Amino acid sequence: MTQIKNIGLYTSGGDAPGMNAAIRAVVRSALYYDIEVTGILRGYEGMVRNDMFKMNRKSVSNIVQRGGTILKTARCDAFRTPEGRKLAYDNLKKNNIDALVAIGGDGTFTGAKIFGHEYDIPIVGLPGTIDNDLMGTDFTIGYDTAINTVVNAVDKIRDTAESHDRLFIVEVMGRDSGLIALRTGIAAGAEAILIPENKNGMAGLLDRLENGRKDKTSRIVIAAEGDDAGGAFEIGRIVTERFPHYDTRVSILGHIQRGGKPTCMDRVLASRVGVAAVEALRDGHRNEMIGVIHNEISYTPFEHAIKHDHEISNNFLKIVEILSL
Repeated sequence: MTQIKNIGLYTSGGDAPGMNAAIRAVVRSALYYDIEVTGILRGYEGMVRNDMFKMNRKSVSNIVQRGGTILKTARCDAFRTPEGRKLAYDNLKKNNIDALVAIGGDGTFTGAKIFGHEYDIPIVGLPGTIDNDLMGTDFTIGYDTAINTVVNAVDKIRDTAESHDRLFIVEVMGRDSGLIALRTGIAAGAEAILIPENKNGMAGLLDRLENGRKDKTSRIVIAAEGDDAGGAFEIGRIVTERFPHYDTRVSILGHIQRGGKPTCMDRVLASRVGVAAVEALRDGHRNEMIGVIHNEISYTPFEHAIKHDHEISNNFLKIVEILSL
């Protein structure tokens, strides 16, 4: 059992619904084990600027249901330099912090991996990103809330699409990963889904519009922002040019996908991995992400958790093709 006395806790990168539930779980489980918690504001920027404060039970009261992150988040160019990381480490020592819990995604864990190798401080991470693009966990904190937000929005868009016999191109987040688009497209009954992992998405959409049913009163196309065609407006331009008889509209959902109250699934996931993070530090784990695979807590080294090319199941794409008839 490793003697941890003071955990530094921070969120970094893009915010995700459920981060506050994870913060709450880390703080309360640490206090349960008689470990102090120091909150670090704005992630790595707070480390470099020594922007830290002691946390207690009251610090995390009434936040489990709130979106965003009470610890704030920011990018930090200084931390990318050896001098910045040295300053961050010195500030951690000034605050008697002897372990870290990082909540974030690919960029957060990249920084944690480098920092953990340079300095002798145990770090574990919690997967907080709406993109669900980390290895070592079935789902990331925020993903379930984000896809439910998208489905609710698309359901509303379909109402007006049917009223006016329109074709809507709906762009969702996912610069490098199409997992949001893939699941929400199936759930919303999309005509087609365009994602970065499938380089034939645009050709498939044009073929569907050319040879598919002509009696549909509305058509919804879901496109990840990193799709192969160059974005929703470019897709709309191509479709309009090729099929001028369609009344085509573009809707970009944007940052509404990051906000809102976390779903029950995200709150439970955040709570589970938050408690597991504290227990992992006590058991001597370091430089690992805490996730859940097949409903069991898992531990994945940062270098393996950081974004890899995900293979999109052809079964999902086949489902879209079958159900769009």
